[in-house]
Amino acid sequence: MKLELNHTFSFLSKENMQSYESAIASTYNTIFNKTGAGNDFLGWVNLPSEIDEAFLADIERTAAELRKKSDLFVVIGIGGSYLGARAVIEALQNHFAPLSGERPLIVYAGHNMSEDYLHELIAILDQKDYSLAVISKSGTTTEPAIAFRILKQHIINKYGEQEAASRIIAITDKAKGALKQLANVKGYKTYIVPDDVGGRFSVLTPVGLLPIAVAGIDIRALVKGAVEIEQLCKSNPTLNGNFVSEYAVVRHMMYLMGKTNEIMVNYEPRLVYFSEWWKQLYGESHGKNHKGIFPASVTFSTDLHSMGQYIQDGLRNLFETVISVERSNHELRIPLENEDLDQLNYIAGKRISEVNHKAELGTMLAHEDGGVPVIRLEIPEVSAFVLGQLIYFFEMACALSGYLLEVNPFDQPGVEAYKKNMFALLGKKGYEEKTAELNHRLSTIL
Repeated sequence: MKLELNHTFSFLSKENMQSYESAIASTYNTIFNKTGAGNDFLGWVNLPSEIDEAFLADIERTAAELRKKSDLFVVIGIGGSYLGARAVIEALQNHFAPLSGERPLIVYAGHNMSEDYLHELIAILDQKDYSLAVISKSGTTTEPAIAFRILKQHIINKYGEQEAASRIIAITDKAKGALKQLANVKGYKTYIVPDDVGGRFSVLTPVGLLPIAVAGIDIRALVKGAVEIEQLCKSNPTLNGNFVSEYAVVRHMMYLMGKTNEIMVNYEPRLVYFSEWWKQLYGESHGKNHKGIFPASVTFSTDLHSMGQYIQDGLRNLFETVISVERSNHELRIPLENEDLDQLNYIAGKRISEVNHKAELGTMLAHEDGGVPVIRLEIPEVSAFVLGQLIYFFEMACALSGYLLEVNPFDQPGVEAYKKNMFALLGKKGYEEKTAELNHRLSTIL
């Protein structure tokens, strides 16, 4: 992996960068010694290197058992309880997995409250053998709780209580909460969501590792990649020669210059959900106290034919972070045609990946001309090991960026606002006063 900055970063003089050296060293000290805001949620910092053989072996055994009996594996969770797993699975599985015959196919529930989505999922589950993991620390988060209540009833009706229990995995709190209580009563196998790891940092816990393993992906390679970047940050907790620190500092300098929107760019559709995971990680970690860079994402070259216009010529409050993939997993060349009616013979014989790379470089230069700073993070390939590197890279940079911004990167108080309103509007006990207030407000606008 390597980090590159384009020429529009002329303000990044050696002196300007070095002015952050003390702040970066101090911030690493705060993180490693767990002395800053949100320090009770810093379990992810040492997590990769603390994962032991027995734990990985247990995850792999459970995954193998579930794979044998399942055409589909349903992951029930929302936010960090499913995005990390989905990011890795969709990056590494066949693009056309639903049509390729791979099994089990990983599907998702509890990340929305669409009646049609759940109805159509149940119709498929009627026809297929399946198992599921329900992921929730409390067991009462509305979206996954609804999905689990419905699918629990379905899987029991389909297989009976005893067999259904063998097909349900609960990933939850180690001792308390509704889901833990239910798992104890029903005999579900459980894995623990560590108390000191927040959802958006949980992909290297059972929250992510179990679904990823069920998908047939090498979780050992994923963890090994994360360990490598963890060791980099611990062996060199500075700005010089540490691209994690560089990324955090450049983002902060961009923000101070009025670049308040960061767009993650990829040129591989398999990375779409990695961008979604990154958006949650940075949006939920930094968007508080009326501060923070707004994280967005695009997939090029597809979005060059839509969002590309705005990025090139729109409001100059944005910068890009491009994940550049050096090597494709397959080779496909453009054929030569005698008539050349489509006028493509000038690139005949070239690999499609070469054309894609030239589109990437041409776009970077065009955006540079348009006044858009570009951070380019080059990775050798999309593999489990490299994704593990990226996960820890962005997690640590997120923590560094949050502390530079002087916010707590590990809480999410704003997420609770919609929940309180929803509970009141649904008539949940204890929200009567709020219900009356909201109904009055709605009567004036609806």
